[in-house]
Amino acid sequence: IANVCNEAAILAARESAKAIRFNHFDGAVDRVLAGLKRQQLLSPEERKVIAYHEAGHAVTSWFLEHSNPLLKITIIPRSKGALGFTQYLPDDIALYTKERILDMVSTVYGGRVAEELFFNQITTGAQDDFMKARELCYGLVAQFGMSDAIGKVAFRQEEGFHKPFSEQTSFLIDNEVKEIANSCYERTKNLLSEHREDVEKLAELLLIKESVDLSDITEALGERPFETKENLKEYLTEIRARKAEVQEEATVSSESEKEVEKIE
Repeated sequence: IANVCNEAAILAARESAKAIRFNHFDGAVDRVLAGLKRQQLLSPEERKVIAYHEAGHAVTSWFLEHSNPLLKITIIPRSKGALGFTQYLPDDIALYTKERILDMVSTVYGGRVAEELFFNQITTGAQDDFMKARELCYGLVAQFGMSDAIGKVAFRQEEGFHKPFSEQTSFLIDNEVKEIANSCYERTKNLLSEHREDVEKLAELLLIKESVDLSDITEALGERPFETKENLKEYLTEIRARKAEVQEEATVSSESEKEVEKIE
């Protein structure tokens, strides 16, 4: 929080702003999470792939009940290596259900599935996604006792070349992880095929604006078909109020400039 406040103050000072505003905090969060904006030349084709990749994550999350709610999507390259990222609001919970983990895996696959559906090709952009999916699937199978094939057991993480289980069990775990991963991938593929127009709408909006917030996402996709938590409702109301305030200030400023021109 301290880092975000410091970054927001720096952004406000660079603009010679009289106060630190919502947009300064918004930019500060991006800098803390993903790093500075990076001047990287991307071809129009690459920008389009990145936009559809991020839209795939977003739409998958939007229509899965147990996934974390969306906050923001951007396709602006950042210094920490991200060519784009989707920001979620993680629930303040200590225990995860099997359904929630499976929804998280499906959401992770949203980017690669979108590439496959809309471009009929795949890129290296999903590398980090696959690593996250593996960790989630492995945890579900080998650490949380949520797999019928392996049973109600939990194994320690592998250390070096040492495995705390037999080769036969290792084979079973690998197969079960692969089956769960493939099942989630197909589930995501079916979902995005059903919501193809939503992916296109959100991706094209990203190509125009580069960054979209919760109010933009809600306008593009409609209300999420699940109960919205109060903190998210408050956040959405705040964003809309801030946008209206900025728009009103811009209108007043424009009218003032016109008045000055008339006097001159």
